[in-house]
Amino acid sequence: MKQIKFKINTKKSIQANIIALQLLTIATLGQAQNYNNGQQNLNNNPSQLGNNNVQGSSNSMSGPGNQNGPQQLPLEKLNKLQDKLKELAGTIPGLENKVELSVNGVSMQEFIRGIAIQNNLNINVDPSINIQVVNNFNDVTVNDVLLFVCKNYNLDINFFGSILSLTKYSPPPPEKIAYVPKKLKIEYNDNKDLLTLDLSNDSLSSVIKEISKQSKKNVIASHDLYNKVVSGYIQESSFPTALYNLAISNDLKVTLTEDNFYLFEKKVEANMLQDKNGNKSSGRFNNGKRGAVPGLKIKVDNEGLLNVEANNVPLSDVINEACNLYKANYFLLTELKGFSTSNITGVSLEEFLKRVFNGTEYTFQKDANTYIIGERTLEGLRTSKVFPFKFRTVEKVMDFIPPDLKKGIDIKAFPDLNSLILSGSQPRIEELVSFLREIDRTVPVIQIEITIIDYTDTKSVSTGIEAGLGTAPATTSGTVFPSPNVTISATSLNNFLNNVSGGAVNLGQVTPNFYLNLKALETQGIVKIRSTPRLATLNGHEAKMTIGDTEYYLETSTTLQGSVAATSQTAQNWKTVNADLEISINPIISADNQITLDVKFKQSTFTARISPTAPPGTTSRNFQALIRVKNDETILLGGLEESQVNDTGSGIPILSRIPIIKWFFSSRTKSNTKTRLSILIKPTVLY
Repeated sequence: MKQIKFKINTKKSIQANIIALQLLTIATLGQAQNYNNGQQNLNNNPSQLGNNNVQGSSNSMSGPGNQNGPQQLPLEKLNKLQDKLKELAGTIPGLENKVELSVNGVSMQEFIRGIAIQNNLNINVDPSINIQVVNNFNDVTVNDVLLFVCKNYNLDINFFGSILSLTKYSPPPPEKIAYVPKKLKIEYNDNKDLLTLDLSNDSLSSVIKEISKQSKKNVIASHDLYNKVVSGYIQESSFPTALYNLAISNDLKVTLTEDNFYLFEKKVEANMLQDKNGNKSSGRFNNGKRGAVPGLKIKVDNEGLLNVEANNVPLSDVINEACNLYKANYFLLTELKGFSTSNITGVSLEEFLKRVFNGTEYTFQKDANTYIIGERTLEGLRTSKVFPFKFRTVEKVMDFIPPDLKKGIDIKAFPDLNSLILSGSQPRIEELVSFLREIDRTVPVIQIEITIIDYTDTKSVSTGIEAGLGTAPATTSGTVFPSPNVTISATSLNNFLNNVSGGAVNLGQVTPNFYLNLKALETQGIVKIRSTPRLATLNGHEAKMTIGDTEYYLETSTTLQGSVAATSQTAQNWKTVNADLEISINPIISADNQITLDVKFKQSTFTARISPTAPPGTTSRNFQALIRVKNDETILLGGLEESQVNDTGSGIPILSRIPIIKWFFSSRTKSNTKTRLSILIKPTVLY
């Protein structure tokens, strides 16, 4: 049993010495328990008899300066603990108490517990710490002891208010260094379709991304290859060949899909080909008995379907091996050039030929039991087809066909049958026919009801007395009711003056040519002009309507001829001026059955001529709107309103301004005219 020593200081208080005795008791009980456990272990395993001086477990430290333990507490961390303990000493006085103690072989938990009890401190020790303490302290503070323990036994202190917790020191994780992407050495010649690669342990995902970015071609990899690194050096090789060699050199394979995607995958062994259900199948292989083609693996499974894997194999070898293995007759019209890289499983021979020849200048046609193979333009492989349109006219269809679909196909419009005549290879014609079927759909007819309302309200008042001398004697005439407008002759006026004159009053006589006109006229009128035209047009096509009037005017021109004795020549021409009502509407139906209308409206009317021979004046009203309305709903447009006020008069100066009297010495006309134009539009979709 290890020796435990605690000094009792007689200079201290009795209470402090009692606490020291308690600490001695705790340490003794802990040492006794350790001794009993050690004796039991020796009885069970006598081989440990010579090793009883080992303190703690293999990961603990038995004393200061152990170089085989964990990483030592950094000086920076120790300084932070020292500053924190000094800061807490102001609120926890026990940290500055002096201690005197000597221990030998006491566990760290019991050692710290004794100090905490002696100095009224709250200290917790991690139970996983397995360290035996052998130390002798004299006249040092608790802070010094804690710092010494942390430094020499590689411990850390966590602070929770007034509670201190000792744990094993865990160094902070190293700072992550920011990843700087490596610049890949990849160059692509767009004009010649050449690819240069200089790779050394580069990520496959980064490589295919850079290749796709430079070449504008889609290169992808299966998800299980994104962490794979590749290496290789390829100098100005064609794009497919460069990818093929890159895949081969890194134990991969690359295939061109139907969507023109280059796909990198793990290389499949020869005996691991599977059928379309994913099951291994025993079929007929070109395993070298007939002269195997390097890079080509072909088999026919039990269902009679082809499974082909080719890596940069001449196209002629692929077709030859496939037809021989499938036991099919074929005839080559031309020599097949080029290479094929493909991985096709579970297809018939005809479907295999379609996929292999897709995007090439070759095609095939089956005649009885023989496949005729050659260039698409050769006689015997060309085909012609008449495609009739059901729902649209053949006019302008040629403008909407993409240029890529026209390549290698002769297209002629046949308006008599509303059809297109197509001539070319069968695969390309089928591709074009598929596009034409997509655009040959029913085009809705839209009926547009238009209601035009032109409202005019006119009010006019004319009053006054007019007197003067005519060129001849006037006669008394005119209307009295409902619109007074009377002309009084000189004879009637003289008779009236004679009747009034008498005695001392004599008003005299007027001359025979004198006349007097009395007028008091008020007019009011409302005019409504309404028209309801209907238009119909196809979706996306413009409907237009024009209604107008034409007036004529005479234009006279004089031309002088000759320089000495000039003669004039006069010519008269009648010219026209138009006043029209024009409406233009372009409807477009959306998917939610709403109709977008592009409306253009223009209206012009004639005004009075400034002279009998002058052309008539015109006024115009127009607007343009882009609106959206539901099917079979009405919308109001326009509402163009015009107001005209006219107040004119004539009379004797000064007298024509005096109230009441002015009516006898002046003539006045007042008019007020209001016009309003409204347009109602109602579209209806008809199929």
